[in-house]
Amino acid sequence: MTDRAAILAIDQGTTSSRAIAFDAAAKPVSAAQREFAQIYPANGWVEHDPELIWTTTLEVARQAFEAAEAKGYRIAAVGITNQRETTLVWDRASGKAIYNAVVWQDRRTAETCATLRAAGVEAEVRERTGLLLDPYFSATKLAWVLDHVDGSRNRAAMGQLAFGTVDSFLIYRLTGGRVHATDATNASRTNLYNLRTRTWDERLLEIFRVPERVLPRIHDCASNYGQTDASCFGRPVPIFGVAGDQQAAAIGQCCFESGSIKATYGTGAFVVSNTGDRVVDSRHRLLATVAYQLDDQATYALEGSIFVAGAAVQWLRDELGIIGHAADTEGLARGLDSNAGVYMVPAFTGLGAPYWDPEARGAIFGLTRATGPAELARAALESSCYQTRDLLDAMAADGVRPRSLRVDGGMVANDWFVAFMADVLGITVERPQVMETTALGAAYLAGREAAVYGGTDEFAKMWRGDCRIEPRLPATERDALLSAWHEAVARVVPQSQ
Repeated sequence: MTDRAAILAIDQGTTSSRAIAFDAAAKPVSAAQREFAQIYPANGWVEHDPELIWTTTLEVARQAFEAAEAKGYRIAAVGITNQRETTLVWDRASGKAIYNAVVWQDRRTAETCATLRAAGVEAEVRERTGLLLDPYFSATKLAWVLDHVDGSRNRAAMGQLAFGTVDSFLIYRLTGGRVHATDATNASRTNLYNLRTRTWDERLLEIFRVPERVLPRIHDCASNYGQTDASCFGRPVPIFGVAGDQQAAAIGQCCFESGSIKATYGTGAFVVSNTGDRVVDSRHRLLATVAYQLDDQATYALEGSIFVAGAAVQWLRDELGIIGHAADTEGLARGLDSNAGVYMVPAFTGLGAPYWDPEARGAIFGLTRATGPAELARAALESSCYQTRDLLDAMAADGVRPRSLRVDGGMVANDWFVAFMADVLGITVERPQVMETTALGAAYLAGREAAVYGGTDEFAKMWRGDCRIEPRLPATERDALLSAWHEAVARVVPQSQ
């Protein structure tokens, strides 16, 4: 066996933890994945067990590590990508979380956000962060934990507690508690980070009542985050790359040029458009965020967030039991001549961009006695396409008009879904050969720092397309579908009329 360099990418997601090793040609050589339980303590609340996040991550990372090295590769570095906004607070000495992870989907702080909005600070928050006042982001979740765990505010002020998004928590655990750090992309999703100064913002800390001593140090996406403890993989391995999952997917899709755009379809769905060195102040409730930061230079993005995409399919499988596997939806949808007038608005945890209504709840319209599993499956798939169209329309109104869209994530393995997406958007949709672009983005960052991969231009040459789908639906039919979709949304969010 030969000793060849490979990069281990850890992809800690909302419903599973996975790890993939990539070789020097950016091709997967080993992989492992484990799902873990979701916790729903109350209506609109979503939590994860921090120990399950850690144990599943370590398990799959070890499996992928060992499998790659058994094939003759040597893991040169680790990259991390993660579910963003999910908030953890832990004891610095023990590394144990003081409360469950409060997940990005969680809406428990909607009233807090409404109170801050009424106090007139939203414009200031938006100007500094590029974000809205919404429970989605980490700041109000962090304040909630500090307010509801006895003694935690005093302990935080004394420097005994650490806050982090999932990347930061994993770095802390992987390094044996030696490193408390995050990267610029994850920092930019907290509502505590100033996009223009690229630092934690004192005024934002005041608004959200967050003590500065709990915050991690901010690094470039490709940087030295320390070494893993030898107990993790049998020897220390440097952690050289970190990015939030949607930014990592944009990197994996090689969206390095201003105007390039990708959409990732997992539990939720996220459309990210590279805006170069320009922070776009959206007039249509989209988000400005850091796309990536390399060599101390920030590249920005405009983003739209869909809270429920693949989660709607999971709901059909796990709660309704009308499908056995997510892949079953393709055959069901393909077997119908039309959607039969059935529309699902999957606002299980509110609606994201461009509506931003945390109180909205899901609904299905157009039900008849003839409605069955096929119609519901198709409605679930269609809902992600319609929501994507809403986001691209908002981006177009902000001056960002894509000619094509690169897609990835578990849902895009469904050929019917990708074709319908092209029809609804009216533009070309491209799917890559390597579907795990989120992990690939994390691998690229770590590999760039480890000199396994070159610059962005060189890496972009490695991108390979699997299929390129052109829209075929007549404009009149597309407009009719979108009109009915917007009527359905208006019943859930009346102000959208």
